[in-house]
Amino acid sequence: MVHSAYDSFELLRGCPTKIDAVASYASKLFVGCSDGALRVYAAESDRSSSSPDYLGQAQELRKEGYALERTVNGYSKKSLLAMEVLASRELLLSLSESIAFHRLPNLETFAVITKAKGANVYSWDDRRGYLCFARQKRVCIIRHDGRGFVEVKEFGVPDMVKSMSWCGENICLGIKKEYVILNATSGALSEVFPSGRLAPPLVVPLPSGELLLGKIRSLRVPYPMIQTIVLQNVRRLVQSNNAVIVALDNSVHGLFPVPVGAQIVQLTASGNFEEALALCKLLPPEDASLRAAKEGSIHIRYAHHLFDNGSYEEAMEHFLAAQVDITYVLSMYPSIVLPKTTLLPETDKLVDSDPDAVHLSRGSSGASDDMDPSSASHFGDFDEHSALESKKMSHNTLMALIKYLQKRRYNIIEKATAEGTEEVVLGAVGDNYGHYDSSRGRGNVAINSGAREMAAILDTALLQALLLTGQSSASVELLRGHNYCDLKICEESLQKRHHYSALLELYRSNAMHREALKLLHQLVEESSSGKSEVTHKFKPEDILEYLKPLCGTDPMLVLEFSMIILERCPTQTIELFLSGNIPADMVNSYLKQHAPNMQGRYLELMLAMNESAISGNLQNEMVQIYLSEVLDLHAELSGQNKWDEKAHSPSRKKLLSALEGISGYNPEALLKRLPPDALYEERAVLLGKMNQHELALSLYVHKLHLPDLALCYCDRVYESAAHQPSTTKSGSIYLTLLQIYLNPSKTTKNFEKRITNIVASRSTSIPKVSSASGTKTKGGRGAKKIAAIEVADDLRVSPSGTDSSRSDGDTDEISPEGSSTIMLDEVLDLLSKRWDRINGAQALRLLPRQTNLQNLMPFLGPLLRKSSEANRNLSVIKSLRQSENLQVKDELYKYRKTVVKISGDSMCSLCHKKIGTSVFAVYPNGKTLVHFVCFRDSQSMKAVAKSTTTTLRKW
Repeated sequence: MVHSAYDSFELLRGCPTKIDAVASYASKLFVGCSDGALRVYAAESDRSSSSPDYLGQAQELRKEGYALERTVNGYSKKSLLAMEVLASRELLLSLSESIAFHRLPNLETFAVITKAKGANVYSWDDRRGYLCFARQKRVCIIRHDGRGFVEVKEFGVPDMVKSMSWCGENICLGIKKEYVILNATSGALSEVFPSGRLAPPLVVPLPSGELLLGKIRSLRVPYPMIQTIVLQNVRRLVQSNNAVIVALDNSVHGLFPVPVGAQIVQLTASGNFEEALALCKLLPPEDASLRAAKEGSIHIRYAHHLFDNGSYEEAMEHFLAAQVDITYVLSMYPSIVLPKTTLLPETDKLVDSDPDAVHLSRGSSGASDDMDPSSASHFGDFDEHSALESKKMSHNTLMALIKYLQKRRYNIIEKATAEGTEEVVLGAVGDNYGHYDSSRGRGNVAINSGAREMAAILDTALLQALLLTGQSSASVELLRGHNYCDLKICEESLQKRHHYSALLELYRSNAMHREALKLLHQLVEESSSGKSEVTHKFKPEDILEYLKPLCGTDPMLVLEFSMIILERCPTQTIELFLSGNIPADMVNSYLKQHAPNMQGRYLELMLAMNESAISGNLQNEMVQIYLSEVLDLHAELSGQNKWDEKAHSPSRKKLLSALEGISGYNPEALLKRLPPDALYEERAVLLGKMNQHELALSLYVHKLHLPDLALCYCDRVYESAAHQPSTTKSGSIYLTLLQIYLNPSKTTKNFEKRITNIVASRSTSIPKVSSASGTKTKGGRGAKKIAAIEVADDLRVSPSGTDSSRSDGDTDEISPEGSSTIMLDEVLDLLSKRWDRINGAQALRLLPRQTNLQNLMPFLGPLLRKSSEANRNLSVIKSLRQSENLQVKDELYKYRKTVVKISGDSMCSLCHKKIGTSVFAVYPNGKTLVHFVCFRDSQSMKAVAKSTTTTLRKW
């Protein structure tokens, strides 16, 4: 026997004849005997009352002895097979040779179902007024319509029906040695289970809608045995309003249901937790608190039972259903180290003060929250076999714990986050209910709320369980998200097990970026040296990835730790600075102080990636760095007498490229650092940046002796002026070079002194070429004269006319030996190569008188051809414009010949009045006439409308 669902009590004994049927009406018992008599029994406590009013007495069977009250002889001609009281209709239904209905309480005959003659069993559905009965192998269904009975359906069955009962819309039948369900609509049969080898099948409906069958088994699969009541020679099982009546040969027993609460206690004590939980659903709704308490207590007991027997996941499901604090569950895991807490599990309340229910608590295990972490991962000293079993059990228990904590985590974290947010809001409005520093790591926050304290316990335990079960990736994912892991405990646990990836995430989630970067740097160094004990190899790129989110919040920390990897990954590090929007001046200043050897490299990459990102100061500093490298090289080679002015080392190439390619540096400052007897090409570039073109060209010609570089310099200046719309396009720079070739003594005189003066004071008396210096001139004859005067002054050419036979070579400025030092070959080469960029008249004035015209053919030939072609083009354009002018005049004459006739009927097209003698206007089509006044007004209106539209568009 599992538990007592019913208490058996003997209601009466010693019936004079054999009992064939039994029924109850209020507190009375109707007993049908084999002699055809109907005996009425009453409770002994009711015999003192002589009132025949049954309804005025108790409406339920009493759990006490019954005595004979009266006997109705001749109630039936044959023995009764079944009998039932229909209380809602005040009728007594009995089955004998047929089915008869008698009125209560006087037992007058109401109706007799003749078709039921020979029936051996029936069942009444009081709610619908349906009656079903069986005779031979047929089942008939009839319906009571208030006045009589109407046949509904009739079905055949495999064998004689021994018992039957309505079950909702269907009928449960006892046939042979089994129970079947008959579909009252279609007649289909469904098997339930066998009734047993000896006892016949008995079916009794219960008020809950369930059926009480002959085995008294639960109808829940797998139909477990609930209770066995030993009674011999049972003839009838009848449902009463509060009990089950069992009729034997000469006695009647009552099966009174045990209260649900008492059954739950029995089932829980015997370990039948599933049945106990099922019975909790039957407790009345008004006892909801009692029901919840009992269910919680049963879930906890059941969970401990399952845990003891190795069903860890199922145990966690019941702990979850019991809604116990996670600290109560974690007390069963001494290997899990928990943070200090003020939350204590109230085990006494949870398990109804049962001292045996918490036999797996943390206290009983000999461990505590303050246990040494070094010993927390061991359960005890076992032999080899026991250690293996313990390890297996530990893994399974921890896996179950992980699933339990993950299911509880969402709600706990949500509450903790809500409390933290509420504190921040209250602090912002001045409600000082506790300070929460959001800039600090969560592990360092002084938790003063239950939800956040519980969240810290949960996440700390979950992380340890994941580590103990080898789920490294899951632990990393936990730490990457929003978590409340205790910093100290988790840090020790991760360091002990060498889970560095998770440790980095722990530091990151607690804003401990310096500690994380130190650890990451150490791991990178160990990985590169091959001494790392971890399987995962860390690379410098991992440091870069960690630094990316910190660029906007802590740029100094980014700079500090980027120095570690700048030499290994310079391009990626510069990209980090750029993508993180770290100010370039800050980066440069930090490099200058901590990594000066990488400063130039940084500026180079910055310039290559984004030229606009480098300010003038940084460009100047980069050029200064290049110049320092070249000066160091010059000093070293000069000391060895190996310096070659025309040789270009890599550092010197970088310097020249920077001097020519960028414009943000200070040329005066650089020029001061150049040695007086070297680096002439650099000096020329700098002088060019200062618009000292004559001195720059003199260096190319007289110091470097590289006319090709001088020509390239002129080309750059000319093309730069050509790309500036505001600058007058001029070939004066080529005339300057021409003058240097023609009068070398003049250009070399006081050369170094002039450069020194420029560096010292930037004197404005030094001549400058108008096209390169950005001088703006306006068109017109006067402007041309001014330009001619300036050019003549700059080139020191006498203002003689073009027809003069005297050239500039004969001026007093040229030394007597100038004709011998003139660089005529270079002059002719320049004129032949750049004839299209040089003013021919001015160039011819500069040439010496003895210049052979045959040598000037490469210059004069294309120049004259171009001039002739220009003249021809101008003539053609002039002719075309004259022709166009004649066509316009002819068309004007044609329109002026148009004749318009004005009559007295001529009307104005605008005001629709007669023209008369008023002044009029004619539209170009020669037909439309309008008053001149109307025409003028219409034009004014159009102008106003156009102005308004324009204003609206601008608005």
